[in-house]
Amino acid sequence: MGNSFRENLRKELDYQGIIVKELSARTGIPVATLDCYLGTRATMPSADAAVKIAQALEVSVEYLVTGEEKDRRKSQKYPDRDVWEIICRLRNLSAQQCKALLGLLKAFGDNIPADAH
Repeated sequence: MGNSFRENLRKELDYQGIIVKELSARTGIPVATLDCYLGTRATMPSADAAVKIAQALEVSVEYLVTGEEKDRRKSQKYPDRDVWEIICRLRNLSAQQCKALLGLLKAFGDNIPADAH
């Protein structure tokens, strides 16, 4: 068995760049309750709450409970953690850095194989 529910939930929130307040808004579960699931006491949620959390994060309840990666994502929105990390880092770039990066990406665009798009 993998990590605990608390560890798996924290890892997924970090991976998706979601804060507890946003998860609360998505699920209708109070922030204080979510904090109990994420805190050192690591309270386990009810089955209903676990399903709401899993649906909001687009992962399976099994993943949150066991940490198993098998068929973890319902959505292939960001199938690769490297892609997700790039997207997260882009959020922190200044306008000047974005412009420079866009120029670089356009230069690479002509050299990227068709099957890589």
